[in-house]
Amino acid sequence: MPFAYFNLKLPHNTAQLIFKASSTKFNYAIVLLHNFYVFPRQEIAGLGPCDEFLCQTTSMDFLAKYQFDFNACIHEGISYLSREQEREALRSLNSTYDNSEWSDIGKLKNVRDIPLLSTADILFTARMKNKFGEWRDGLFQEQNQEDQIQGISKDSKFQVTFFEMHPALRLNGFTSHQLKLIQLVIRKHFKDLSYVSVNSETSGSQQLVVYTDSKDELNLLLKKVKEENHRAEEKKIQAAVGFRHVIDLLSSEQKLIVGYNCFLDIAHVYSKFIGPLPGSPDEFVASVNKCFPHIVDTIILLNTNLMFQEKMKRSRKSLASAFTLFCPQIAAGSRSTDLGSLSHVKVDVEVDGSRSCSWNPGGKHEAGYDAFMTGCIFAQLCSDLGIDFKLRDSSNQLALNEKLQKYVNRLYLSWIHGDIIDLNTGNKVADSSPSHSLKKRYPTILFENIVIIWGFPSKLKANEVRECISKVFGPTSVVSVFHLDATAAFVQFSKTELVSDFLLVKDSLERSDGAISVLHPLSKLLEGGNTCAANYDTYNEICGSPLSEGLFADQAKKVGIKWKTKLTECKVASRGEEHENPSLQANDVNTAMKNVEKTKPNTIDQLGNASSRGQVSTFEIEDSSRVAEANL
Repeated sequence: MPFAYFNLKLPHNTAQLIFKASSTKFNYAIVLLHNFYVFPRQEIAGLGPCDEFLCQTTSMDFLAKYQFDFNACIHEGISYLSREQEREALRSLNSTYDNSEWSDIGKLKNVRDIPLLSTADILFTARMKNKFGEWRDGLFQEQNQEDQIQGISKDSKFQVTFFEMHPALRLNGFTSHQLKLIQLVIRKHFKDLSYVSVNSETSGSQQLVVYTDSKDELNLLLKKVKEENHRAEEKKIQAAVGFRHVIDLLSSEQKLIVGYNCFLDIAHVYSKFIGPLPGSPDEFVASVNKCFPHIVDTIILLNTNLMFQEKMKRSRKSLASAFTLFCPQIAAGSRSTDLGSLSHVKVDVEVDGSRSCSWNPGGKHEAGYDAFMTGCIFAQLCSDLGIDFKLRDSSNQLALNEKLQKYVNRLYLSWIHGDIIDLNTGNKVADSSPSHSLKKRYPTILFENIVIIWGFPSKLKANEVRECISKVFGPTSVVSVFHLDATAAFVQFSKTELVSDFLLVKDSLERSDGAISVLHPLSKLLEGGNTCAANYDTYNEICGSPLSEGLFADQAKKVGIKWKTKLTECKVASRGEEHENPSLQANDVNTAMKNVEKTKPNTIDQLGNASSRGQVSTFEIEDSSRVAEANL
């Protein structure tokens, strides 16, 4: 199979795969379709805590809407271990067996001297002592041996057998508590009998009481049991690997992995089947490239190839839209060739051993069908690029095809910002797609340039918040405004110093009772007297509290925030010197409001000075309002 493509809904703990094999003709393909449910069943006891699910109700509703079978996922889902979990299980197993003596093999875990407090325990241990004593004595009395065997055989809980050429009794149907009592009886009263717990590959788990003539025989027996148990536990771990064998096969064969906007798919595959996600992007890129050296994201092909860009110009970028656009005859599920042309790839689908060119497709958002659409799009794009992928070719040759090379191992880190990462080098590369203009709409976030404002009137929209601030600090001062909730928003400034300037102006206005505070452009934002503001660090502090409320303003109150404006350190220091230099605050305010002077120099300063002298005229107030409007 030249390549494999998949769509995994691992956040919902189900994975469904589809494998693709091409024929010798580039415009004909045979699709082998396989769907799998996976479920992280805990097959190995003691291997860390059980997996936990964190599900949004909307996600559950979405899956149910598209006929996701939750019962099949839980009851029939294939279990799995990640590579890290397998290594940890083997480390724990080897450590246990390396550090244990042979004599420990016959002991149950956590067995201590159990005080015989109940009458049932006392009677049970006495009966077991008599039973084992009679059986052992019968081994030495040839004339009574047959009678002893027949007597024990009548009890279904004891089965006479031989273990490694030694006489033995197999114990059946005892509870774990009773087995502990039996072990204590054997240890206390019989030096030539040993309790042995065996995990055999052929016969499974067995609990035995074995007779040995000497200590050397016992040690040799226990050594064999230890080795057999170790092999059985290794087999159990291998069986628990489960569905990861499929991922390992794709990795070892270095198959070309094809996805559609698949960065999160790759991240989920890594976290579920490889190990915890690395702590840095560089480590993640190196690890992914090692596991899957050839990855193609079809959205990269569509967005960076000029021919495909032109075709997709008026189309949505969703998987279903791309499928309908590039594979119309397959999307229609019809035998008719009128919908396509000779340039369209013909696909035969093989499901459960039957092949059909008119396969009745599944529904979108069903993982297997999404993977099918992804593979069909990729096959068609390869055909359009003139790539001849043949059955005899390996996936490596397809991945190394010069026409495909510039699209291999490139993934979108962020669809919003258009960041593309090269998995070969770990470097970001330029995005040549038309959607790259999104970067202008959604600029890079700089936390040091962000102010969090909360408690303002809920009627204010993001554009109104921007207008209020831009009137004071200039039309280019605000980069973006994002609502956190109805009364809270993030404002990102174009310069870091504008953060402290904004906080100082807001604080000064709230301390002033003059006309300027009423007519100031920020008055709309400060209406109601409940508006608070601080830098991004304060937002982190408030959100770090275990207390939680629906609105951020309520959350801040719950945490104990009583101030309205938290100035940055340098401004706090300046405020501390106000008693020595009363004019310092006014100078800082005037400096922070320089941008307003671009429209009409000195008007705000004159208004502020006039206000302090009590000489504000009607003309000056109206004029200041026009200045504020002009700054729009």
